[in-house]
Order: sequence, then structure tokens, then C-alpha cells
Amino acid sequence: MPEKSTQVALWALVLVGLPDPSRAQSRGVAGQVGVLGEWELTATVTEQTDGAGRQWVGPLSLKHVGFCSVDGPEEKTGELHLRVPDPSREASAVLTIDGTTCTFSGRLDDYKGVMVCPGQRSVPMMLSLQ
Repeated sequence: MPEKSTQVALWALVLVGLPDPSRAQSRGVAGQVGVLGEWELTATVTEQTDGAGRQWVGPLSLKHVGFCSVDGPEEKTGELHLRVPDPSREASAVLTIDGTTCTFSGRLDDYKGVMVCPGQRSVPMMLSLQ
């Protein structure tokens, strides 16, 4: 029979390997923005739960992948707040991109919708929570 200190060490190793239910879950978000999908959106978001449903929050990156880039692709960064109310089939998001706050609303099953930014016309947007 192993010594008590060895048993304690073994149990500590087992407990370290178990998932922590209090730790927030992270997921990737991918998407396209623009009439021709000329902006590629990527984000890594962490789940936050409140009384209104689930919200996913994290940094985002937008990269212009269209043919119009003269000096290489333009890139923008910001933050994504994606809300998925339970059991709604609609999703909404707030995107802060280079200090500008934009909104998105679309269907939950495919996240296709429209992004609205102040002073600009609305553009199609597609998001996918991976």
C-alpha cells in the first residue's frame, strides 16, 4: 500500500486533470461582412451567462480579403459581444471596431443578417459560432 503522502500526490494529479465546471468556455467565431463578403471576421469569445441568456464576449479581427487592397490587406481589431437568448432562434451582437460601435441581428441557425454602423449603410453579415 502506498504511503499517505504518495496517495495525496496521486489524488492531486487526478484533480488537476479534471475539467473545472466554473471555468468559462471559449469558442471561435468566423464570419464575413460586406456585399461580396470582402471582410473576413474572426474572434475568440468566452461564454458569459446572465438572466437573459448566453452572451459570448471577446476580441475580434477584421481582415479585408477583397481584390482592392493596394498595400496588402487592411486589418481592423475590436471586440465582439454576441448574445444568444435561450430558446430564441435570433442572435444579436455588438461589435466595437476601431472605436465605432456597430450592431448585428440575424437568425440563430445560420447567423445571416445585417450589420448596422452609424453614418454608414447597412451591410450583409454572416457569423458562425464554432
